[in-house]
Amino acid sequence: MRAHTARLYKDVEFLTSIKPARNYQNLESLDRVVQYIEDEFNNAGAPTEIQTWRATGNEYKNVIATYNPGRSRRLIVGAHYDVCGDQPGADDNASAVAGLLETARLVFEQQPVLDYQIDFVAYCLEEPPFFSTDLMGSYIHAKSLHEQNAEVIGMICYEMIGYFSDAPNSQGFPSPELAKIYPHTANFIIVVGIQTYTDFTSKVHRLMAEGAAIDVQVIHFPTGDGLAGLSDQRSYWQFGYPALMINDTSFIRNPNYHQKSDTIDTLDFARMTEVVNGACRAIVHLA
Repeated sequence: MRAHTARLYKDVEFLTSIKPARNYQNLESLDRVVQYIEDEFNNAGAPTEIQTWRATGNEYKNVIATYNPGRSRRLIVGAHYDVCGDQPGADDNASAVAGLLETARLVFEQQPVLDYQIDFVAYCLEEPPFFSTDLMGSYIHAKSLHEQNAEVIGMICYEMIGYFSDAPNSQGFPSPELAKIYPHTANFIIVVGIQTYTDFTSKVHRLMAEGAAIDVQVIHFPTGDGLAGLSDQRSYWQFGYPALMINDTSFIRNPNYHQKSDTIDTLDFARMTEVVNGACRAIVHLA
């Protein structure tokens, strides 16, 4: 099960070319993204549904594709497709949407025999002004699972998976303590979880790292506050579901975060491909 670099590039190219930017104010742009994601899921052979809700008087949408429907247990794999402000959002978060789409394509191509259902979910409204509210697309989705009494084995969030550097000391750190533990060259991906769900996070990390062509690090934060909860995985914690984030360390590493300079030419698609390869290995071997 090997990811296709060219397909990842095509996805990011489309998402970053949309004008005006795909933020919460530009509904036509968001609808173009929804249609693209739905088409790509359908082209992969995935049954797809649209989940809708309203915020500030407008309708927003999650796009959900399901593999192995009808199983009692399910795994969620998600990424948000909106951007913050007026920027192309190549790393944040076109890289992750491309990873989500490619993961779905590979699963439907390979048809692994699993005893759990996988829901691939593309979320809207992760970015401000909705971040950390109950209007986030991921919160809407997690709440719907809770209301269905779904048996969720875990959630894997793709969030910014495309920015890397081989320059010495290219990796920043939020604290001296972390600087003592992790590499100082920004050429790794990290699995981010919290101590409540150490078992789930550790298993995903182990499966990603086995035979990987990229360095896969892991961190278990004490709580979901601060850096641990800076994407859609936070919504699932609120309902007691194990969840984690696969991330290139975001603004700690990438100087283009939430800037107009977050463009496709800043991404490392070879390493991004290896991130998806590792994540796919974990996703289909969790049980």
